[in-house]
Amino acid sequence: MSDSQKSGLLGIGSRVKHPAYGDGVVIRLHMAAYECCFTLYGIKLVGKEYDKWQIVEAIPAEESITFTEAERSLMKILRHWSDISQVVDLGDRWKGGTLVLKPEDDSLKPKEIPIETFFHKIVMVRDRLRVMEQRINSSKLSDDEKVDLQQYITRIYGSLTTFNVLFKNKEDNFVGEKS
Repeated sequence: MSDSQKSGLLGIGSRVKHPAYGDGVVIRLHMAAYECCFTLYGIKLVGKEYDKWQIVEAIPAEESITFTEAERSLMKILRHWSDISQVVDLGDRWKGGTLVLKPEDDSLKPKEIPIETFFHKIVMVRDRLRVMEQRINSSKLSDDEKVDLQQYITRIYGSLTTFNVLFKNKEDNFVGEKS
């Protein structure tokens, strides 16, 4: 157990690994809890007395840190260690809607999925493709190998352009190969 953990004071930007929520970062301190942003589960409160998680990188708690400094640090950590990205909005006309998958055979039941759930999965695919692009570009592969893999990713984006109708903002759309 580290000194920071013994004293119960992790600072903003401390990296943790929770047994249920996975990798996360402390983003705010409360009187009795840490507010953490977890890669897969979003923002959760974790009690300061909790001792079942692993402290990956402890940053000492400082009372003099400003919000801007904390925000800058958090953004740097999140960009480097996770695939968390900006919030992407579903088009207004789809909110509250349902996606229905109906088999041709009428004896089989259709499957209904809230559009928000489906949209969230599409956005996760896009975000993970972006992380893959970043990792390919920063890898030790040759330039030819990087270009070859990038072309596959571009074709995947092109296959996903069908779902652009769900996005509220055009800048969030998938873009494939341009003619």
